[in-house]
Amino acid sequence: MTSTTLFYIIISIIIINFIIEKILDFLNAQQYNDALPKEVSDVYNQKEYLKSQAYKKVNFKLSNITSLFSLITTLLFFILNGFEFVDQIARTLCTNNIIIALLFFGIIFFSSDIISTPFSYYKTFTIEEKFGFNKSTKKLFWLDKIKGWAMMILIGGLVLSLIIWFYEFIGDLFWIYAWGFVALFTLFVNLFYSTLIVPLFNKQTPLKDGDLKTEIKKFTNKVGFKLDSIFVIDGSKRSTKANAYFSGFGATKRIVLFDTLINDLNTQEIVAVLAHEVGHYKRKHTVFNLITSIVLTGFTFYLLSLFIGNNLLSQALGVSEPSFHIGLIAFGILYSPISQITSLIMNVISRNFEYQADNYAKEYYGSKPLVSSLKKLSKNSLSNLTPHKAYVFMHYSHPTLRERILNLNK
Repeated sequence: MTSTTLFYIIISIIIINFIIEKILDFLNAQQYNDALPKEVSDVYNQKEYLKSQAYKKVNFKLSNITSLFSLITTLLFFILNGFEFVDQIARTLCTNNIIIALLFFGIIFFSSDIISTPFSYYKTFTIEEKFGFNKSTKKLFWLDKIKGWAMMILIGGLVLSLIIWFYEFIGDLFWIYAWGFVALFTLFVNLFYSTLIVPLFNKQTPLKDGDLKTEIKKFTNKVGFKLDSIFVIDGSKRSTKANAYFSGFGATKRIVLFDTLINDLNTQEIVAVLAHEVGHYKRKHTVFNLITSIVLTGFTFYLLSLFIGNNLLSQALGVSEPSFHIGLIAFGILYSPISQITSLIMNVISRNFEYQADNYAKEYYGSKPLVSSLKKLSKNSLSNLTPHKAYVFMHYSHPTLRERILNLNK
């Protein structure tokens, strides 16, 4: 195989991925105006349903514009030897391979993010604002952006530096050491995400004493789930959309409730949502997902080790001096079809896990409050209640609202 052939394979993968996504988006959009199934017919009144349709359509248009813009800029970058240009800039600033790689990815990341920022700004302050979701300020928007950049530099830079260091000083077996480091890092993030990362962006406060806390304690004691940490996060500072999540293991585990969730749902509905999250923990879904993620990471690093030393990867991107960071870009694109397959499999497993967690909540707290909470959350976020089956199969990690209600009402 020549570098030219590999270049066309890479371009083909990018274009085919785009076409597939646009077909799925189109199929999904064709069902925006479908009548609601009877199981979810009471979620919206007529006015609310028209609002949800308008919300879906305007996001569909924006998605088409941003994805087409992204495709064009990406193809131009490839065709005009953008990687060679950025690589040369990095090499004029330093001779250390690790620093060169950090500069290379830094230039690409920041350039890409700056280009895409107007789209995210428009979505936040025009679309989300228009439909009553946005609570963020322009100051908060830019502070979040700066904090995100800082985390990318510190954490992303550290991870990438160590991986390249392993490659340069250990050789063919670098993937084992890189895998071990990333596995430990993933475990660390899972354990301490809520205590170390979340406070950089949100304020978390312990749930105050009252009926909700009493009802939660009553449920957790009933199912033998020791939970000392229940926190409320100020999600309303950015959006009216509600959420809740479970994080950590053992002594670090905690339930985090968005303040918007507390405002939108009654006590029984909130406990039902929590019961669903406890169901994930009791059914070992969190552990399974963590182990699976680590295994897939190891598989990816192993494949990377087989191809990264091939200069053809760098040559295919028009770079005269082969390097780890250029090869990593080419490998990432070539690996994307495999990544999509594993993502599909994980989505199937995830949807099954959601049914199991729903069944756990149904068994130990009843189905009625969970069904009610799911309907309210869907209504308040203007969710799409008539998605196309192909789109659900490819992208949904959760079953549709209708499917979950049918399961809960068995």
